[in-house]
Amino acid sequence: IKTVLLLDGIDQICSEKLSEAGISVTIKAKISKDDLLKEIKDYDAVVVRSATRVTAEVLAAGSKLQLVGRAGTGTDNIDVDAATRAGVIVMNTPGGNTLSAAEHTCALICSLPRFIPQACASLKAGAWDRKKYMGSELSGKTLAVIGLGRIGREVASRMQSFNMTVIGYDPFVSAETAAQWDIEALELEEIWPRADYITVHTPLLPHTRNLVGEKVLMQYCKPGVKIINVARGGIVDEAALLVALESGRCGGAGIDVFTSEPPTDLSLCRHPKVVCTPHLGASTIEAQERVALEIAEQIVTGNAGGPLTGLVNAQALAACGTPAALPWLTLATSLGQVASAVLAPSKSTTVTIQCYGDDVSPLARAVGPAVVVGILKAAGHSSANLVNFATLASDNNITFQNSTSSERPSLLATAITQCLLVTVTTSAGSTSVMGSVSNGRAVLYAIQDCMWESGLPLSCTLLLFRASSGSPDTTLLGLGTAVAGKGGRLLSLVSSGQGSSEQYYAIRMTGDVIIPEAPAGAEFLAKLIFS
Repeated sequence: IKTVLLLDGIDQICSEKLSEAGISVTIKAKISKDDLLKEIKDYDAVVVRSATRVTAEVLAAGSKLQLVGRAGTGTDNIDVDAATRAGVIVMNTPGGNTLSAAEHTCALICSLPRFIPQACASLKAGAWDRKKYMGSELSGKTLAVIGLGRIGREVASRMQSFNMTVIGYDPFVSAETAAQWDIEALELEEIWPRADYITVHTPLLPHTRNLVGEKVLMQYCKPGVKIINVARGGIVDEAALLVALESGRCGGAGIDVFTSEPPTDLSLCRHPKVVCTPHLGASTIEAQERVALEIAEQIVTGNAGGPLTGLVNAQALAACGTPAALPWLTLATSLGQVASAVLAPSKSTTVTIQCYGDDVSPLARAVGPAVVVGILKAAGHSSANLVNFATLASDNNITFQNSTSSERPSLLATAITQCLLVTVTTSAGSTSVMGSVSNGRAVLYAIQDCMWESGLPLSCTLLLFRASSGSPDTTLLGLGTAVAGKGGRLLSLVSSGQGSSEQYYAIRMTGDVIIPEAPAGAEFLAKLIFS
């Protein structure tokens, strides 16, 4: 990544950190949709807060775009699915605003039973009305925390110091783990009737939209329940909340986020039992510096070949963050291309990847997707990468599975201590290819039972041919004659060992090579271009 566009008034520490790493930075605090569509094509990455919407249209216009960074947690202003299909990494900073959001939530919780904003406004207007603002204590009340991630846990910890009983729900947190935080884990239907206060800390997803809705508020919750939302607008049904407030069923609400921001209908905000703020959960000096610094550090570290963190849509890349991983990923992609060259195209493909050896086995989560990327590239999907491989694989009916093995493959030469064995099966048949890494280079050692004892480097341009086992030496000579004068420079022309029914010939060349006509007895398979 060489060029980054910073939007939404991201703290200047982000620009400073990126610039120190030699990355060119352009800063635009505000930008219209039309201007963004015009300018995004010039950048490798864009970093936003919550104001700018990175839509499918924006992603399509960003022909150079490799990464969308979110200086914050939520990514609902980013079309993650479209980014994934386009092969663009989406990265966020999930921990950067945790404390600020938790503190703001606690402030709203504390404000509700004591009517602090309302009493303040009343006194400023000249009234001295103590009776009107008679409040209640938090001590002894039950707080329900929906979503026990970083922010939810911090809220629970702070409100426990007010002697509140904390119950919670999170489908990804076990009851035993919650108990370690002094939180009683319950199902939602058990939470609603017990909670005096409910605070939501989940992402906005189809199944969390209107999670706190009409039935929950009017039928399931206890009368007088108070609702707090500092997560995402839409988790609480605003229309249903207003009805519950007006009916007295809901005793108050603290709202920092809205379905539409800024809200055009202020009926909810103006309700006397509502304490509302304009999406200030992460709006502290410390949080904005923290998320700006974190997203910059994540980009710089990834650029330098270090571990990738904060990944939203490219989990396969999380296992690739070491220099030692790169040649194995290159090998895996190359083996996928070679296997595709040997088999005829098919409507469905099954891939099995076996990792053998101490260095490659820990990379199993990454090399499997990399093999699929190679198969996709061979099928004409030039944009395939470790971000969009799963989407494209599904589109093309490609399934794969990884495995690790301590059992040495029978064809593996004694001197080779680790390898990848890739088996591809289609309606046209099945083939296996085996390779390893030697001195940081991807090397092919076998196709089926045809071996290259010294290995075939998978670099430059490779012309691959197949012939029947036992083909005469004139086939190899004929290939040498065929490539003469076809452009490029000949690096090597080698034959595999004879297999049970076939053998392979490989011509490695540099430069632009015109595909030659195969001599008698040989079948041209593919022209493969490796980095």
